[in-house]
Amino acid sequence: MNVGLIGTGTMGILAAESIVRAGHRLVACDASPAAIAKAARIGAVSVESAAQVAEQAEIILMLLPTPRHIAEVVTGERGLLSCAQPSQVIIDMSTVDPDSTRKMGARAAGFGVAYLDAPILGRPSAHGRWVLPVGGEASVVERCRPVLEVIGRKVIHVGPLGAGNTLKLLNALMFSAINVMTAEMMAIASKAGLAPELLYRTLAESEAATVSGLFKEVGAKMVARDFTPTFAIDLLCKDNGLAVTMAKSCGAPPVVASVVQTMNELARARGLGSEDTSALLKVYEALLNASDSTN
Repeated sequence: MNVGLIGTGTMGILAAESIVRAGHRLVACDASPAAIAKAARIGAVSVESAAQVAEQAEIILMLLPTPRHIAEVVTGERGLLSCAQPSQVIIDMSTVDPDSTRKMGARAAGFGVAYLDAPILGRPSAHGRWVLPVGGEASVVERCRPVLEVIGRKVIHVGPLGAGNTLKLLNALMFSAINVMTAEMMAIASKAGLAPELLYRTLAESEAATVSGLFKEVGAKMVARDFTPTFAIDLLCKDNGLAVTMAKSCGAPPVVASVVQTMNELARARGLGSEDTSALLKVYEALLNASDSTN
């Protein structure tokens, strides 16, 4: 197939590799010259605008940071719909709110373009094992399955348009809770006289039911004080914030998630937004005077 891709950042470039490796022709664009150059090196045809992608691709994927970026790419002056072709499909693989997805889907439908949401469940390190919960019409999902299945280990149709994003945002709440509790636990360990490294190593090597893959990953970064971003606090704030707003909008006040979001926002307020989510440890160290929080 002729596949388009808007956004060749951390997750996008991994999706691009899978698409090219499977033998599809890939046309890609990205606002970052370095990101699009990397895509070109793996075999993608690089273009300068979303409109140029729409001129050449039948299935178009988007992996972008925020709903605002999605709206610009879909409906902007040189956006996808400016060169829309009937029978095209736009698949949003970003983490955005379901309302934004439904609005973009309605705009696309006016041009005869189908729309799906298929956010990624999985970290970059899990590439090859990603799961894609997909929202949209079942017939469109089946049409796009040959492309989606080269990106995700499982492609699960979870309901109408927006359902994929709903599921992803609920998962974001769990991610944030595990991340914040790991940071809190590490800081309390220091105050209680237990070395965080010993705590982490013992739990990570145990069969305790509380141990998750995320705990192992962010806990290791906290112990090593390696805060280079796998997933930045700015993105964590965005995703969890969208999830909190979604919960409130459907009459389900998110009690724990709101407290977690306050901690995320405190981290961003301390200038940690570009660091990994594990840097939330620094906020707890400062609050508890557990160690030098400037480390």
